[in-house]
Amino acid sequence: MDLETLLSYEWSSMAPEFTILITATLLSLLDLFIGKDKDRKGFVFLGLLGIVVSLVFLVGQFNEEVTTILNNTYRLDSFAKAFKLLMLIGTGLVFLMALDRSGIEKEYRGEFYYLMLTALLGGMMMASSADLITLFVGLELLSLSSYILVGMRKNNLQSNEAAFKYVVNGSIATAFTLFGMSYLYGFTGTTNLYEIAGAIANPLVQDNAFLMIFAFFLLFGGLSFKIAAAPFHMWAPDVYQGAATPVTAFLSVVSKTAGFALLIRMMVLSFAQAPGLQVLTGVKPLLLSVQPYIAFLAGITMIVGNTAALRQRNVKRLFAYSSIAHAGYLLVPFISLSGFLFNMTAFYLGAYLLMNLGAFAILHYVTTRADSEDLNVFSGLYKKNPLLALGMTIFLLSLAGIPLTAGFIGKYGIFMTALSTVPKHYFLVGVMLATTIVSYIYYFNIMVQMYFRKHEGEEREEASLPIGIRTVIIVCLAGTLLFGIFPGIGLEFMNQHFNFSDVFLVK
Repeated sequence: MDLETLLSYEWSSMAPEFTILITATLLSLLDLFIGKDKDRKGFVFLGLLGIVVSLVFLVGQFNEEVTTILNNTYRLDSFAKAFKLLMLIGTGLVFLMALDRSGIEKEYRGEFYYLMLTALLGGMMMASSADLITLFVGLELLSLSSYILVGMRKNNLQSNEAAFKYVVNGSIATAFTLFGMSYLYGFTGTTNLYEIAGAIANPLVQDNAFLMIFAFFLLFGGLSFKIAAAPFHMWAPDVYQGAATPVTAFLSVVSKTAGFALLIRMMVLSFAQAPGLQVLTGVKPLLLSVQPYIAFLAGITMIVGNTAALRQRNVKRLFAYSSIAHAGYLLVPFISLSGFLFNMTAFYLGAYLLMNLGAFAILHYVTTRADSEDLNVFSGLYKKNPLLALGMTIFLLSLAGIPLTAGFIGKYGIFMTALSTVPKHYFLVGVMLATTIVSYIYYFNIMVQMYFRKHEGEEREEASLPIGIRTVIIVCLAGTLLFGIFPGIGLEFMNQHFNFSDVFLVK
């Protein structure tokens, strides 16, 4: 590639990524050269500044047309903009939560901030990638940063165990993903997702449809690890428990959002025209052929997540299984392949971001003050801090899908996607309804602890909420209630700024 070609690209489309890269690099250099005894508290403000500037650049791109650079390996379309927006907001809220640095060992506080940014950068690259190579690079940047973040508390045995399990399971998932990618490249001779979609119509591929199905399941299995879908979910409870709470919050929201961005873009684009099973009426498209199998995995994910959460006493493990259950809910639009796939997935992920990060902010505050993660740390919270208990109640109601919350609107939208297609997925909707009702038990159990259980043990004077945690709670509460009572605001925002049909526009 000559210099003239390199300079001809619209590099401004990557301004959000460049901002995060520069911020992460600057933080790493500062951490390297300032003394070990110096406080790294200023790092969080510099990281937040980078995220805000990146958000400003991204918002400025909302009304721009689809842009591709680097031979269509990087793509800025509505899909990328929506998912980047979610990831930047989520990481910004996690940074605010990390202002209260309890649980983050002093000697590793510098690394915490720039590793969080490199993980965010990997997720943003995944959202904009239109090529197998750049998708994989983004995935590994996110994964490697996450592995280190989980194991950063070197003196904590649970953190060590969590990091080991995460690395081992992640390596196996990566092997599955690469093996599936090799089949796609071997059949089509290209790594570009749009070229792969066109090359799949080749008669050679049509004659070997069973191998394309095999490649699909390899990729789906490998990527299911990232979203913690069953049966690739076993790492999540240990990792959520062993990691520092801000890291757990990041994994539960930002990493999951990036995983769904990769899963949807790769599967829907690459396999849109792929041949599937041979039936009496001819060859059935692959995405329709695999619907029963993916629906089964989604159902199992919802069942496993919600039933396993019932027996949890550790609140972070409980939220890990809750996260698994929500991964099952989010797979439903992918199975139904309705016209609202992108809209409802983005809306639900936004609602999940608000209600889950709000709950984790309160959880972080309560567990660090009590020096325990047992469920009884919430005992008597209503008497000690009524406003904090009320906030947690609203987040739990939203996670449970109770009306007037963003979680309810998200679940209702998913129900509609499953019932708006032919055939209608009544069984999957039934499983979703049943498991949602089961989730009431463990969500409401936390409320029982807050309102009807007396705190046992030494009473501590209730400290005032740190400014960062207070800000996260207020923002998440406002969003959860606003999008629950006036969902049209969020839906209108998406319709106005994100034309998801441009995902299929080839440039």
